[in-house]
Amino acid sequence: MTPRVLSGIQPSGNLHIGNYLGALGNWVKIQHDYESIFCIVDLHAITVYQKPEELRSKVREIAALFLAAGIDPRHSRIVVQSAVAAHAELAWLLTCVTPMGWLERMTQFKAKAAAQESVGDGLFQYPVLMAADILLYQANIVPVGEDQMQHLELARDIAQRFNSLYGDTFTMPATRLPLVGARVMGLDEPTTKMSKSASGTGHAVALLDPPERIKKTIMRATTDSGSGVDFETMGPGVQNLLNIFQAFSDWTNDQMKAHFSGMRYGDLKKQVAEMTISKLEPIQKRYADITADPAYLESILKDGANAVRPTADATVRLVKERMGIYTETA
Repeated sequence: MTPRVLSGIQPSGNLHIGNYLGALGNWVKIQHDYESIFCIVDLHAITVYQKPEELRSKVREIAALFLAAGIDPRHSRIVVQSAVAAHAELAWLLTCVTPMGWLERMTQFKAKAAAQESVGDGLFQYPVLMAADILLYQANIVPVGEDQMQHLELARDIAQRFNSLYGDTFTMPATRLPLVGARVMGLDEPTTKMSKSASGTGHAVALLDPPERIKKTIMRATTDSGSGVDFETMGPGVQNLLNIFQAFSDWTNDQMKAHFSGMRYGDLKKQVAEMTISKLEPIQKRYADITADPAYLESILKDGANAVRPTADATVRLVKERMGIYTETA
């Protein structure tokens, strides 16, 4: 039986090269090795306030970017999380077997809660919903970034606890990370991960940025006090630029050293900008073609939800039976 892979992205902010090099591009490479489900997780997005019209628009934008980046709808399923009601239903059932202490240890909750005046319960329960996303489809492989590893481990703990309480029900998910580009850092703050929610114009290169904006952003990227690339002493800013180039180009470490050693930072930035523009250009062209046909995009999302719904519903039925929850008889 072909193993199943599942991952997702929130429809908030602008997808950037960190999302592509750390997640989306990796999904494209591995999608045909698995039964692939890629989610637009709008239920996760509303753990903080989203303007309704912007959220609806972002769902379609991200679906189009999935397709433009190379997700193949003939093989892979693109699913809007809220279109499959079983996500929310399973999340509640799992909430009832998840100790609060497990959730209180989640470092992302602590960081996000500290940055807000008022914290909704949804933000606290966010990791349980993520566990439900994974366990709903009995996913074998969950390619997540390093910042989500704690949540994936929680999903495994929840699955193990449920299986112990109610009998073997859930597949234990594993993870897989890309070898290069798994963690792209902010161009203005190269010690922090590139973020969709960061403010300011110099932090990230969005996938839909025009070439002149891409070049401007990269040319302003933070480097260090040196003047030329030294692979032995370079700071995080220079390392980040080199990582971006290597992830886009697939060059080996030896190729990188031979080409960039001693290169002045200005020339390094120009080459990173040119590489980035060249790689995003075909994605942007396909995106324009896809969004010119809204009916096609809607059909992809409808087909995706319809394809996965039987699996999702079957999992919820099994969980309810195991827990003793009332279910209608045929």
